Amino acid sequence: MKNRLLTLILISAFALQFAVAEAAQTKTLKLTEKNIDKIVAAMTLEEKANIVVGMSRSLTDAETANIGYTKKIVPGAAGTTYPIPRLGVTPMVFADGPAGVRISTTRKGVDRKFYCTGFPVGTLLSSTWNDALVETVGNALGEEAKEYGVDVLLAPGLNIMRNPLCGRNFEYYSEDPLLTGKIAAAYVRGVQSEGVGTSIKHYAVNNQEINRLANDSRLSERALREIYLKGFEIAVKESDPWTVMTSYNYVNGEYTSESYKLLTEILRNEWGFKGAVMTDWGGGLDAVKQMKVGNDMIQPGKSYHYDAIIAALKDGSLKESEIDACVKRILQLVVKTPRFHGYKYTDNPDLKAHSAVGRDAAPEGMVLLKNDGSLPVSKSKQVALFGVGSYDFIAGGKGAGDVNKPYVVDLKRGLKNFGFNLDPEMDTLYTAWVKKERERLAPGNSIRPWYMYHSRPEELKDADAAIAVSSENSDIALITISRTSSESYDRHIERDYMLHADELSLIKTVSRDFHAKGKKVAVILNVCGVIEMDSWQDLADAILVCWLPGHEGGSAVASVIGGEVSPSGHLPVSIPVKYADVPSQNFPVNVPETGRNQSFEHYSKIHKYYDVPNIDYTDYDEDIYVGYRYYETKNVPVSYPFGFGLTYTDFELSGLRLEKKGDVVEAHVNVRNTGNFAAKQVVQVYVSAPEGTPDRPARELKGYAKTRELAPSETQEVVIKFNVNDLAFWTGGEDGKWILPSGEWMVCAGTSSVDLPLKAALTL
Repeated sequence: MKNRLLTLILISAFALQFAVAEAAQTKTLKLTEKNIDKIVAAMTLEEKANIVVGMSRSLTDAETANIGYTKKIVPGAAGTTYPIPRLGVTPMVFADGPAGVRISTTRKGVDRKFYCTGFPVGTLLSSTWNDALVETVGNALGEEAKEYGVDVLLAPGLNIMRNPLCGRNFEYYSEDPLLTGKIAAAYVRGVQSEGVGTSIKHYAVNNQEINRLANDSRLSERALREIYLKGFEIAVKESDPWTVMTSYNYVNGEYTSESYKLLTEILRNEWGFKGAVMTDWGGGLDAVKQMKVGNDMIQPGKSYHYDAIIAALKDGSLKESEIDACVKRILQLVVKTPRFHGYKYTDNPDLKAHSAVGRDAAPEGMVLLKNDGSLPVSKSKQVALFGVGSYDFIAGGKGAGDVNKPYVVDLKRGLKNFGFNLDPEMDTLYTAWVKKERERLAPGNSIRPWYMYHSRPEELKDADAAIAVSSENSDIALITISRTSSESYDRHIERDYMLHADELSLIKTVSRDFHAKGKKVAVILNVCGVIEMDSWQDLADAILVCWLPGHEGGSAVASVIGGEVSPSGHLPVSIPVKYADVPSQNFPVNVPETGRNQSFEHYSKIHKYYDVPNIDYTDYDEDIYVGYRYYETKNVPVSYPFGFGLTYTDFELSGLRLEKKGDVVEAHVNVRNTGNFAAKQVVQVYVSAPEGTPDRPARELKGYAKTRELAPSETQEVVIKFNVNDLAFWTGGEDGKWILPSGEWMVCAGTSSVDLPLKAALTL
């Protein structure tokens, strides 16, 4: 009996000692890159539920009503995660950032402004066709984010420009998935080189803003794979983004954030993605299902998300191993962040240097569509500046893609700083008019929410007499046409895809009077996306698309107008003759605006509606025939083709030569500057499937390269590489596979999707 009692005492003593030792170990256990599994095991269920649900539930009702904004840690950042101090788990700060870090300019008790650089928008960056340049811009963005205490930049956006009316196209890159993926990968590499993460978004098939929270994108498996996922695949494989953000919409009847197929089967198993996945802000409905399918984090997070996860863990409908997988991926993200590594951010990034990066990058993405000897313009010439956009210049879009910029250089200021003399009478008229219009619009614009575009000034009235006088006194006319857009809304055909009656009248009047005096007219398109051009382009001698070029935009445009640098951008999207030619006719056109956020146009948390076409659901009937794949396969004329862009000089391409090294094909092309102006040129390689291959586009982009700046008569050989497996296409529906037909593939090289003078056969 004594022996048994002694044994029990010894066992109890050892158990107590072990428990004390384990408690001491847990007390000293702190997160490192090497002990993540131990940290997960040491976390309580409540801590696990906390870390997978954002901190928005700790805010007031008024604060949570402003989705995409938080006062925690970095005021104005989009969201944060819960820290677990006892285990050394630091919080993370997420900020919007496609064209610059979006945070608040003011902070309580601080007598200074916290401005951020407004970089050129995504469409301009993709128009550069210059991966190295985009990487440089990304590097500056990453540095700025880090100095403001941001751990992950919620960018880039790489949804396909399926339709020119999508309100968020200015954030996106192209109608082509290869260009989209390559530019996105360059952006990600640049940002992450500074030790700041990115979140490639919106995964996937989010191609309209109206009812984006409940719209069902319905498309074939081959369109999904070849067009809408391909850019994400390229970005994942070539840049290793830290996170992926799921989109709001359904894809073929299932929310993207609740799709095992998209998040686990494709993203992780097929592509090898190792990072974390988060929802868009408020995305999806079923928090438990999101955890089970691999959507690791719910942002900005609500109490009911937390409660549902805890309840599911306790009743067994969510296995602890399932949430552990999500928690582990989040911790793997945490240990990469500047905050975890104790980085002491300054709140003083080098805005001057970053502004210079944006200003220098912008001309490479400006697309010269037409030039009958009008540009560049000598400083000795007097310039007549027309269009309210010249004086109320648009640097970037609205919504999550907006930036609180320190200033915006308009075209007037840019031209004057460059040394141009402006027609004083027109300048006086427009300056006064725009000031008056801004005052008229200020009350309404001041109450518009952050995600809504602002009303724009109307065009100058009763200016015919002044225009006639200006045509006598000035040497050239510059007319700026501006367009802006925002998330949560799609563009209207009459409102901004077409020119307004007063804009068309302005172009006609200026053209008539200046041409009557033998003088030139150039039109500057300061636009968020494609507009109709066929009805007026013949009235202009030159057309320059400067997109939304950032807060130094006016300076960048002036450097092009004045010939300091040649524009070298090429279109990342086709410009159709008329909207009726666009292949994606299934789109919410001209939906009346009532003041409500149109993301919720027909949204319900209780019931999924399938009543209204193109709002409740959108059928992608065009399949893979998006943009140039449609226009060139179906022989539909366009105003300007995909990949098109002029410079101030001429180039000659020659000597296409293919070398196959294993699975890699190298296309060698010689580029010679045959003109009189130093400039860069973009060489594009397209491939056509073997003759007789059914239901394939006429050609598809498979690679590109941009030359260095070539002096007159200078030649450079560019080498464009692609893998033969990149030629494969999807067949067989959802249970199908990638196939690569044997036979003779035609490889073409040129400067647009239709200007392809060089051809060579590739036999597989």
